Amino acid sequence: MARELEICDLRNWVAGGNRREQFVQKMGDSLRDIGFFALTGHGIPITEIDQSYDVAEEFFNLDQTLKSKYEQSDLHRQRGYTPYGVEHAKDNPAPDLKEFWQTGRTVDNPDFLTNIWPSEVQNFEKSIDGLFLGLEKMSLQLLSAASLYLGKNENWLPEMTELGNTILRVIHYPALGENVPKDAVRSAQHEDINLITLLVGATADGLQVMDHDGTWIDVEGNHEHIIVDSGDMLQSLTNGLFKSTTHRVVNPPDAQSDRYSMPMFVHPRNEIDLTPLPEFIELTGGKALYPPITAGEYLHQRLVEIGLAN
Repeated sequence: MARELEICDLRNWVAGGNRREQFVQKMGDSLRDIGFFALTGHGIPITEIDQSYDVAEEFFNLDQTLKSKYEQSDLHRQRGYTPYGVEHAKDNPAPDLKEFWQTGRTVDNPDFLTNIWPSEVQNFEKSIDGLFLGLEKMSLQLLSAASLYLGKNENWLPEMTELGNTILRVIHYPALGENVPKDAVRSAQHEDINLITLLVGATADGLQVMDHDGTWIDVEGNHEHIIVDSGDMLQSLTNGLFKSTTHRVVNPPDAQSDRYSMPMFVHPRNEIDLTPLPEFIELTGGKALYPPITAGEYLHQRLVEIGLAN
């Protein structure tokens, strides 16, 4: 029988003292074991999550011509709309069966990508940007906990994300219909590239996480929990001490059901060096398992691999 993800309560981090220490240990052990855990006590009201899904559904139900005017291929689609069938998983040429919207941090900086918002959907910006801010605040708490677990100052990982490429992706997996491309699934098995991902509970089941023995752990679509995982960049920095675990979104048992989800991909600044650090190399067998690379180089490489950049 497949196991379930560990559940960590963010209220223990906020409480401080022994409860904070227990949170750091449980969260760190989870990232070290399988790279995933479920977060409860996150403080984002369910009503705000529901509102974000409502405006997302309203946008994705717009005519395709209206949606497509928000596509920005010259920015590798890192802001605005990405149509159905454009992105695919690394090493899998079959397109993922999804369309999505991406937004980032609102910053008064000419060197930073500018958010765009669909004028056709009332409260889209308010709801989605509000969710971004709540998740970003939460991500800094989790990165502080991860830093302490790794024996670092609690600002070690959070500082890397200042003016980083963190994005919130609002995903729509349409009903499959009758003409699904061969071997295509909603999201083929892959690993996330970033430091950590925070996934707001989806509107339906389908997410699966690979266990050590190759079996799949089903993750329930549940707004009470935010699913957190460590990505390739954190795996590289720690030389594999923290895992970037394979996961996927499988097709539903029927052709009529659609699904929405909203992951935040927490990224460092482009210039951050992801070369495995000596102390983590020592803890993981004495050999560097990942090559020297910066976060910007790594991100562009992955965008090419998944079809969002040339």
